[in-house]
Amino acid sequence: MLILISDAFDKSLPEKLSVFGEVTTDTSRLSEADVVLIRSKTKATKEYIDEAKNMKLIIRGGVGMDNIDREYCKEKGIVATNTPKSSAIAVAELAFALMISVPNHIVYYDNTMKDGEWNKKTKRTELYGKTLALLGIGNIATKVAERAKAFGMRVVAYDKYVSSSPVAEMMGLEEAVREADYISMHLPYTPETDKIIGKDLISKMEKKPVIINTGRGKCVDEYAMVEALENGSVSWFCTDVYSSEPPEVDSNPLFKAKNVTFTPHVGANTNENLLRIGQEVCQTIEKYQKEGLIK
Repeated sequence: MLILISDAFDKSLPEKLSVFGEVTTDTSRLSEADVVLIRSKTKATKEYIDEAKNMKLIIRGGVGMDNIDREYCKEKGIVATNTPKSSAIAVAELAFALMISVPNHIVYYDNTMKDGEWNKKTKRTELYGKTLALLGIGNIATKVAERAKAFGMRVVAYDKYVSSSPVAEMMGLEEAVREADYISMHLPYTPETDKIIGKDLISKMEKKPVIINTGRGKCVDEYAMVEALENGSVSWFCTDVYSSEPPEVDSNPLFKAKNVTFTPHVGANTNENLLRIGQEVCQTIEKYQKEGLIK
């Protein structure tokens, strides 16, 4: 078995995978590989899949799989899967860090202190007693909900495919955003969720919420978001993800807007998470080896 590590994983992974067969990071050997490991950088398009003539299993280290043409994989008899549990803590902590930074004016205080100002007039607000709406209630959102409850927040959630949750009060999409002081996005990107945060849904938001997106950039209409920030319908937008990555600073409207906090798609980039991803990758390969998919 040849395992190709196409993107950046923990440095210990090649040795761990060596028990299964040969391991390489040489992407020119794609056509030979039985198993291919990718993260967000590699795009497993039809052309990529056709080049991987021997591929039987492709594993996305992380949650989102919109960079894999899964339908084409299915046509070709290739199993496409991910590591859904590994990244939950890492992404949840970033989402919560972004959320807590806004009412505490962390970026503003830091910048003004460095400019020699001692600004005690700008008052902080608390998360305690506020309502957090989660869009999507999977592994990551559940971890965010647990942290929000520890801060004394009320947690509501919308998920078309989930009817109940032990950590959130489930409700419809419009009702959830109408109730929200804060909105944290954890939806996969699909045709159904494309630009789901757009002009229409923003018009239903009554509390001028802070919106945090650590899910997928294309779930937000970036132009509608800029308009909402300008007219005050949304008070702040924090994002780790973008409609194209890396974003074009000159053409992406968000970079000209006020009240935006940016991070460079680092939600899953913790040392601990990379180790967990590696462990889940090994478990996945072992599973499919036992089932006879790969030898």
